[in-house]
Amino acid sequence: MDPGVSEPDSDPQNQEPELDPVLVWAPSGRRLVSGLLGLNLVLLGAALVAGQAFHPEGLKHQEPEVFLLVLMGLSLVWMLWYLLWARKQPGVCPHQDHHAGGVTVIVVLVLFAACSLLLYVCRVGYLMSVRECKPAATLISPFIESPFLALQTYLLWAHSKDCIHKHKIVTRSGLMVILSADLLLWLNAVTEDSIHEEIELEKQDSLAFSSTKSPEDDDVDLAGNSSLCQCSGSAACLAFRKGFEILYPFNIEFYLMAGCMIYVIWKNVGRRMSPDPHHAAKKFSLQVLCKGGIIFGPVFGGLVLVAGITVFILYQVWVSQRELRQTAFLIFYGYHLAIMPVMSLCSLAGVLVHRLERRAHEGGHNPTRSLDVMLLVAAALGQLALSYFSLVAALAVGTQGPLGDLDLSYSLLSLLELILQNIFIIEGLHRHPHLLAKKKDKRSIFKLKKKVVQEERITNASLLEGNTLAPPAAQEHDGKKTWTKRATQEICAFLILSNIMLWVIPAFGVHPQFENGLGKQFFGFSAWFVLVNLGQPLGVFYRMHSVAALMELLISA
Repeated sequence: MDPGVSEPDSDPQNQEPELDPVLVWAPSGRRLVSGLLGLNLVLLGAALVAGQAFHPEGLKHQEPEVFLLVLMGLSLVWMLWYLLWARKQPGVCPHQDHHAGGVTVIVVLVLFAACSLLLYVCRVGYLMSVRECKPAATLISPFIESPFLALQTYLLWAHSKDCIHKHKIVTRSGLMVILSADLLLWLNAVTEDSIHEEIELEKQDSLAFSSTKSPEDDDVDLAGNSSLCQCSGSAACLAFRKGFEILYPFNIEFYLMAGCMIYVIWKNVGRRMSPDPHHAAKKFSLQVLCKGGIIFGPVFGGLVLVAGITVFILYQVWVSQRELRQTAFLIFYGYHLAIMPVMSLCSLAGVLVHRLERRAHEGGHNPTRSLDVMLLVAAALGQLALSYFSLVAALAVGTQGPLGDLDLSYSLLSLLELILQNIFIIEGLHRHPHLLAKKKDKRSIFKLKKKVVQEERITNASLLEGNTLAPPAAQEHDGKKTWTKRATQEICAFLILSNIMLWVIPAFGVHPQFENGLGKQFFGFSAWFVLVNLGQPLGVFYRMHSVAALMELLISA
């Protein structure tokens, strides 16, 4: 109980009144000040990043990099203040949100953070090799970004469950600055990756449409492009650049995941929690799960992983060879057309199992669950939008050959798979893990009033004898519990491994929509390029977030 509250709050989900002295002058909204601060920071930063991406000559003083450095510096100051002083004050965190910062999310976050730190090592080595043609802000950024990432990882690992009850205005404002920095660093990383992709595509298109030009002319054109700052040719520089390219996707996903977790902490500031009645049981279910019981899901999911890795390697090798380029596209589309119908059927089967199990739904306000649902729906919009744009392009220009037919089929199956998987995950997130017996008892008593006499003859016990005997409905549920639990776990295990593979393939540079597809033909290169670069990072994040949500369903099944 917070000593600043005069009377206890009967509703554990309600937030306590704001009693900080600073609220005498602050607006009445609890999150209004920090929300407006974050909104303005994100909009200003997005404008700077967009200006740098579309008109780099106009911003001559590296304003986007300087703005990001300032945000990261302020974030470092706030995190040090909270960890070294504010967190040690009495009563600062009387409650914890056990739904926030799950084990799966923390493990994935630490993995992404480790890969990002390796990326900074490669980035420093690469920038030192080409430091003559890089601005000072770009050279300094890894030395600020790496401690910002490391300290933020520790903050989320150790304090992601905190419900902070003191210094709320300062705390919310500091968290919003960190969230703004994460979003802008993600946006900056996406635009930088987009610029590299655009350069590569323009070089390939120039080779395709100007085959009559001499190699000397190409060298002159490349040398005259001021946006290209290439390695000096040393093996170390090339190795650092290759490591930077390989580890880039992990850094992008880290900032999205970290931003989501910071948002949950921001929502939990001032929130009051009751003791979680099924938190300990959830840990126990994880121990039971690790001891075995699910076989088919991991086995078939492992086959999907092996086949996906093979397809990924073959695609990367063959797509750069003119004679094998079409074969690379065929194996890419063939793999996805084989796995997506199976994933759709598994999601549909999971929804049917949920209906048969009839478990109670968990109500109440839960910021973590609400954020999970919002992220699943919002991230799925990226692939859904690309699929619908491809469908419109197919209706306009036709499929034009086998690759067009495969691209259209891929888009339609992506729509079906995303919709069914979202329904399965969202329904599972709203299902109560341990109140089924109680809810079922009450429901059975009122529903079976007319059949009490028949059930008494069978069981030789009355429903009103006491609480020691379970009603027939609950006993029947115990018999059904095994196969429904097993089916849900098998489905979740298969979908987890499948989504991991569907995350790896686009995250590491397999983008056939850039080089082949109906959308590029109909909408044009520039418009389609913008659509793909907006949609594909969301699709990658959707697969990663689906893995975390499915892991939660697997544990709580």
